[in-house]
Amino acid sequence: MRGSRLPGKIPIWNNLLEHTRLSHPAFTSTHHPLAPLTREVIVERLARAAPPRDARDLHAVALPDGARVTYAAVLVPLVCSATEMNILLTQRTEHLDDHASQISFPGGRVEPSDLSREDTALRETGEEIGLRRSAITILGRLPDYEIPSGFRITPVVGWIEPPLELKPDSFEVAGVFEAPLAYFLNPENYQRRQYHFRGRHRHYMAIPYQGRYIWGATAGMLYDLCRMLKD
Repeated sequence: MRGSRLPGKIPIWNNLLEHTRLSHPAFTSTHHPLAPLTREVIVERLARAAPPRDARDLHAVALPDGARVTYAAVLVPLVCSATEMNILLTQRTEHLDDHASQISFPGGRVEPSDLSREDTALRETGEEIGLRRSAITILGRLPDYEIPSGFRITPVVGWIEPPLELKPDSFEVAGVFEAPLAYFLNPENYQRRQYHFRGRHRHYMAIPYQGRYIWGATAGMLYDLCRMLKD
């Protein structure tokens, strides 16, 4: 078993070299990013072409031609009640070989029996946290997210209305929590970071939240959600 870590904390060799906070003129201190959002508006915005990336978005990589690609999908669960809209995230267990203790979306590799990326995301969500397919309304997709290890991840956005009936898999999932969607739709909360490890140089996105450190692909996909849903 690996040593104890803070929730979502990167290993010590991922020392911070530099970081910059992000901002966008559409968001100001008086702008509430959720004000115009309804289920219909989210569907409409997810269907639009993705906006061009900032030149500083060095965390976003494209796998080279001929690379061996592993396809995967995750669910980006929006938990929506009459008074609030949250994102549901999971904390992975410490003993896993891959991404131990990290904060992530429910999801995993595409299986041959999966009919679509949506099918993959729904199947994996059921296996990881026990949320039934019938409780999830698919709203659309975010742009595919590629990582240097060869994964091409399709983030599928789902709408869920409480109450939630969850049965997390204790082998994979240490905990499940919700966080306000508005926090992740504010670009100023994101940080661009980079690290050196074993001769490799990597850029990544991070978004700390109330003592939890969300980084890597999860933070990158959250930032894409922020980009896609801005008005």
